[in-house]
Formats: sequence, C-alpha cells, structure tokens
Amino acid sequence: MLDVRKAAKRDLAVSGVLRPQDLPRFRPLLASDEGSISVEMRFSRDADDRYLTHVAVDANIAVICQRCLEAMSEHLVSDNKLAVVWTDEEAAHLPRHLDPLIAAEPTSNLWDVVEDELILAMRPFSYHDPDDCKMKIAAYSDPNPSQEPVEDKPNPFDVLGQLKPGSKH
Repeated sequence: MLDVRKAAKRDLAVSGVLRPQDLPRFRPLLASDEGSISVEMRFSRDADDRYLTHVAVDANIAVICQRCLEAMSEHLVSDNKLAVVWTDEEAAHLPRHLDPLIAAEPTSNLWDVVEDELILAMRPFSYHDPDDCKMKIAAYSDPNPSQEPVEDKPNPFDVLGQLKPGSKH
C-alpha cells in the first residue's frame, strides 16, 4: 500500500518483478504460473497540479491457445499514464490522454493497479501461429464433399404467386 499523492509530491519511482501467482485476479486467465512480470511505476504531478502515476508493465506469461487449447507464450506490454482522482465525477473531467486511477482511500494497493493494467493489456483471444498450432484446422473440414445431386422439389411458395392479382392461373 502506498499513498500515491505523497509519492507524486516526491517524484517517487518504484520497480520490481512479480510472479503470476502473486496476482489473484490475473492468475485464472493464464495457462500456468510460469513467467515473470516486470513493473516500473513513476509518480509525479503535471502542470495542472494533478497527481499522475505512470505504469509500465512488461510480462512474459503462458496463456491458452483458443484453437488447440494448449499453452503458449505471450508477451504483454502496457505503458499507461493514470491521473489519481477521488470520485467518478472527477474522472469524467480528465483530458482524454489520461486514464483515471480512482483512489477513494489515502493509500492504494499498487499490485491491484498492475493487475488491472495486465488484464486490460491481454488480447481477447490468443492463438498460436497457424504453422505452430498443434490443431490442424484441415481436420475440421471435409476434404471431399459429397456431390450428391440435388432433387428439384416444388417451391411451396409457388401457390402464393397464383393468389396475386393479375397473375395467370
């Protein structure tokens, strides 16, 4: 826990390496606990006297390939500047280039901030390269579709055509 406002007044910078198992909300999105997450956070104030948190995350993790359901390596990078605000109303008035970090309490859990950044940095679906994937897509397609002749069946709507005015019976 860190008071981000005091850290911003002091231009504090912190960095470290986390493990996936240290992040309980992020961990279920992964294939395993293998990997490392490098984090650098810098706290400062801008010209408008806003408290800022610059979060840079570089993670090498294992996720599930949605095609073959096997583990695969994924590299995530997130570089974001957050403005510390106290309410949703303050967050709504921030300039577009800043994302809000709502800090209702004087101290913020930095691991939660890192976890949020990682979750937002993840792709919605992860796939191996087609050549590396263990699942062969061709296995799901029929290589020789049957060429059975299609029978000419009468159209059931032909009867409706006879009911239109001006149609010939």
